[in-house]
Amino acid sequence: MSDANFDRMKNCAVEMLSVDPDKITMEARFIEDLGADSLDIVEFVQALEEEFSVEIDEDELEDIATFGQAVDLIAAKTQG
Repeated sequence: MSDANFDRMKNCAVEMLSVDPDKITMEARFIEDLGADSLDIVEFVQALEEEFSVEIDEDELEDIATFGQAVDLIAAKTQG
């Protein structure tokens, strides 16, 4: 994923999760490191869908625990 797209995702996370931008790394875990709850994650996913014009199915989220995994998911969806 390009740096520009990473920055777009990071901006969504900062806004939707109300976290310090410095906390957002590829290894950051949504719940443990970023303090997100289930509603925060749903809102973040909706923001990503809007930002990147993609649709993310609920079953695709089951194994997403880190910001890096979310970046990889969006990258795969935007390459098609």
